[in-house]
Amino acid sequence: MTKKDRLDLITCFSNIVDPRVERTKQHKLIDIMVIAICAIICGGDGWEDMQTFGKARKEWLKTFLELPNGIPGHDTFRRVFERIDPDAFTKSFLKWIQEVATMTNGDIIPIDGKTLRHSGDKGIGKAAIHMVSAWSNRNQMVLGQVKTEEKSNEITAIPELLDLIDIAGCIVTIDAMGCQKKIVAKIISKKADYAIALKGNQGRLLEDVELYLQDGIKTKFDDISHDFHQTLEKDHGRIETRKYWITGDISWLTERHSGWTGLQSIGIVESTREIQGQSSTEYRYYILSLPPVASKFAEAVRGHWGIENSLHWKLDVGFREDESRIRKDNSPQNMAVMRHIALNLLKKEKTFKKGMHAKRFNAALNNDYLVDVLFR
Repeated sequence: MTKKDRLDLITCFSNIVDPRVERTKQHKLIDIMVIAICAIICGGDGWEDMQTFGKARKEWLKTFLELPNGIPGHDTFRRVFERIDPDAFTKSFLKWIQEVATMTNGDIIPIDGKTLRHSGDKGIGKAAIHMVSAWSNRNQMVLGQVKTEEKSNEITAIPELLDLIDIAGCIVTIDAMGCQKKIVAKIISKKADYAIALKGNQGRLLEDVELYLQDGIKTKFDDISHDFHQTLEKDHGRIETRKYWITGDISWLTERHSGWTGLQSIGIVESTREIQGQSSTEYRYYILSLPPVASKFAEAVRGHWGIENSLHWKLDVGFREDESRIRKDNSPQNMAVMRHIALNLLKKEKTFKKGMHAKRFNAALNNDYLVDVLFR
């Protein structure tokens, strides 16, 4: 492994300021951080796992780390991650993403939040942190994240996140919490498009869109220009039919509800699910800056679930994020970033065509494969 081979990961951490005073620096910061990310990739969850991994792989780690005083203890890992500036860490993460992710026109970028359940401490009145993340469906990578203290603060966190990432030419999808005029204006200013779910948080907007589109369905969109798309999925006894209608005939809406930058169309999704002879139907409504093309509307709506299935679910099940008891100072946010880095590295490695659990197990067993995950 050459210096050039390991440049990306090392550079990711090289600009982070060491929070320790000089007399306590027995171990190099870069060594601590690389051991930590390796441990997480290989299935580790906390400080003791990092120490255990380091001791087990010491000779291998010495081939590319200095380790002037051997392997750090678990208390060293804990103290360092409690004190590292999470904003600086996030910026280093974003710089690395810009190097390894290839953004392409039409990529679906879902934005959604996730609460780290045990990151709060009721004893000292500290709320659990809520991370708002952006996901690239085509790259299968986290593009960035911003921390909030409460889910309601997604309204202010989303514009901050949009300022951090390059979304030009992409389609940003957000649930109803992000249905805000300032947010859609920010998306358009970044030369991207949006498909945003509607709920009752914008006065009569949802009501007007619902009445118009439901009437369109009843009249088969007589005299309303529209497009239609349908999908059918069968899986383990479940049959789900999704129908998508979208229209650009919304001059009446833009007159009644002004200020929605870039608004070109509105859409409705009818989802009918059949399980063991029982059927249920639900409707969802959207505002879009896209032309009224139903297949593209369907792609954006379905693409939004990528952040749930490929990010949040894997963090919970694969990385046991919801079980983590790390909660002091900056450590829960820094560990969330580390898990995102580990997930991105594992997703980026394409030669071992197995699931996330198998990839992590292989990395734990095979130094050569771990090198591929880290530096390929």
